Amino acid sequence: MTSHNRRIFLLQVAAGSAVLAASRAAQAQGAPMLNETDAQAVALGYAADTSKVDQKKFPKHAASQACLGCQLYTGKPGEASGPCGIFPGKQVSAKGWCSAWVKKA
Repeated sequence: MTSHNRRIFLLQVAAGSAVLAASRAAQAQGAPMLNETDAQAVALGYAADTSKVDQKKFPKHAASQACLGCQLYTGKPGEASGPCGIFPGKQVSAKGWCSAWVKKA
């Protein structure tokens, strides 16, 4: 491979990566909200409002824990909802909670 071809290849890879990142961001913005009755949401005890979590069922839950402070939540600060790695293709409430909650580093 000549240096000219290599340079073109690297530019194409960079452009493709940028397009992919932009399309994922656009998909996340248009994703539907997670419903508390979805099977996976029920299995993980998801609540759209952390203050409404059943303390008897989830004794390790603390009122200060919310999706916004979870390592798996990738929404932007200040927004009401955003994507979560646990629920692909759906948005979760920034004030929500589930049993997979892990404090952000």
